Amino acid sequence: MRLSVILAFTAVCVVWGSTYLAIRFAIETVPPFFMAGIRWTIAGLLLYAAIRFRGAPAPSRTHWYTAFVIGGLMLLIAHGAVVWAEQWIPSGLTSILVATVPLWLVFVESAYNRAKPNAKVIATLVSGFVGVILLVGDLSSQVGSTMGLIAALGLLFGTLAWSLGSFYSRVAELPKSHFLAVAQQMIVGGILLFLASFATGEWMNVKLNLVSMHSFAALLYLIVFGSLIGFTCYIWLLKQIAPSRVATYAYINPVVALLLGWTLANEQPTLRSIAATVIILTSVAVATLIKSEPKRT
Repeated sequence: MRLSVILAFTAVCVVWGSTYLAIRFAIETVPPFFMAGIRWTIAGLLLYAAIRFRGAPAPSRTHWYTAFVIGGLMLLIAHGAVVWAEQWIPSGLTSILVATVPLWLVFVESAYNRAKPNAKVIATLVSGFVGVILLVGDLSSQVGSTMGLIAALGLLFGTLAWSLGSFYSRVAELPKSHFLAVAQQMIVGGILLFLASFATGEWMNVKLNLVSMHSFAALLYLIVFGSLIGFTCYIWLLKQIAPSRVATYAYINPVVALLLGWTLANEQPTLRSIAATVIILTSVAVATLIKSEPKRT
């Protein structure tokens, strides 16, 4: 089990760090919500068929309801915010804002357990969000319009939704088969993303004959590695160790994403964004290592 946890955590850290750049390449010629809908629906259907073929019982209505909540929070809102925001925000900096997930998880866990965070945790959270403010301000100046600010705020809202979905998946009623639960969440999330594509009208911009091989290869990578491998490992880890510990992947992902964005997409960070990155990642690392006081209110 220890080795399985290590391998799964490594997959989440490395694979998901690379998906930010893959998303940027995929949405070059495929609208973001439509692309994400394809990614998660195909991955979910493939996994669902494989698990049911191996004899897993059909999920109940309650299980589908749980999948709707988790898929809505983590895929429609959180992942949808990522693919949408990357139209304006570089992939590496997107990963930095997503790295605030552990900061939100501290709030979510504390509220659920009615535990009061100690002074060190509060100081760490404050410093982390100071870094966020610095990075958001830098993004606004880089993009040169209000879209940079709007996209950044959308990402922060998405990270909160991801944190809520992560925690809920740990306490919700799920099928005995972990992989079946993951498949359901993918399917529901993919369908919701398709609905978002239709609701926003972006599906009208889908031109299959104009989809580049670059985008197609990136989408295929996202389906296999980002969804079937990465997301499956992530949800499995949430059942094995505390969500706040799983969330430590969030300060490893950005290192991978920043390096790939810099070397393969010529994403040049500014001094201000580098300083903000150091503050955020340091705060996230400390926040996941400090335990809240078990005091109840």
